[in-house]
Amino acid sequence: MEFPYLGDMNILGIESSCDETAAAVYSDHGLLSNVIASQSIHRKFGGVVPELASRAHQKTIWSVTDQALNEAGMSINDIDAIAVTHGPGLMGALLVGLSFAKGLSLSHQIPIIGVNHIDAHIYANFIEETPVYPFLALIVSGGHTRLVVVKDFLKHSVLGDTRDDAAGEAFDKTAKILGIEYPGGPRMDKLAQTGDIKFVKFPQALLKDGYEFSFSGLKTSVLYHLEAISEADREQYLTNHLNDLCASISHAITEVLIKKTEKALHEFGLKSLVIAGGVSANSMLRSKMEKLAQKSGVKLSIPKPVYCTDNAAMIAVTGYLKAKSGQFDSLELEPFASMH
Repeated sequence: MEFPYLGDMNILGIESSCDETAAAVYSDHGLLSNVIASQSIHRKFGGVVPELASRAHQKTIWSVTDQALNEAGMSINDIDAIAVTHGPGLMGALLVGLSFAKGLSLSHQIPIIGVNHIDAHIYANFIEETPVYPFLALIVSGGHTRLVVVKDFLKHSVLGDTRDDAAGEAFDKTAKILGIEYPGGPRMDKLAQTGDIKFVKFPQALLKDGYEFSFSGLKTSVLYHLEAISEADREQYLTNHLNDLCASISHAITEVLIKKTEKALHEFGLKSLVIAGGVSANSMLRSKMEKLAQKSGVKLSIPKPVYCTDNAAMIAVTGYLKAKSGQFDSLELEPFASMH
């Protein structure tokens, strides 16, 4: 199948990298639909179960895609290219979305475009505005924490990654230690809004080690802090101070992100900053980033919360930008689970 350069375009985006089954349509006129089916089945397990995620994707991917097309006022025959997440993510979950996209591509002779999930988080900022190149991008999600200098479209220079837990992982794992129901990150964010960030001074790791991140020590520190309180008093302590603990933990995580970001902005002389990934929906991080941007005279772009967490709008817009630059893939496109 030949993939010609297309003029006016309607791009169908498909996302199934973890526990969100999503489809969206993006065109020259902007985002026309964005449908997300979240999987609640994982809550009782306290985390995503890969096999259950794959089965849920299989059950819902067609209905989600059909709904996205209907909301866009289109049929599959109106689609000019299909953009699909092919990694990183859970291999079984990725295979569901990629196989489905390949089936549509083959049966309807529609070009296919593989999209890197992490890249898509960055370009989610292009859904409603157009950040100016070059810019600094901070990607903070459940599986990734990464600082990147973006020189032009898909021309990225990675400054640093996390050495262990990602920021989103740190939120979820410390929330679990505190007895907060999964998914803990968003719940912790709400509790932290009425807490005292100075209640406990938790560690901020690797502040002097370039642009690498590490959050596993924070999890251990929270665990030791609670274990230092007798079992007889611990439940009452958590009842009285849960908001304060959430605020202190959130402060420790976000301060590391802020300090590393500020350092990179100054070192590379960048005047444009993009925040991306699920943790960019965190209210404390958003507030601190807005203050940093104002102080540094930097233009800040953060997507609406619905475009921060996993969604297909970011896949569709990235696919649109790739199609405009003539970047298509063949049906031999393979999934990949990890960036490393």
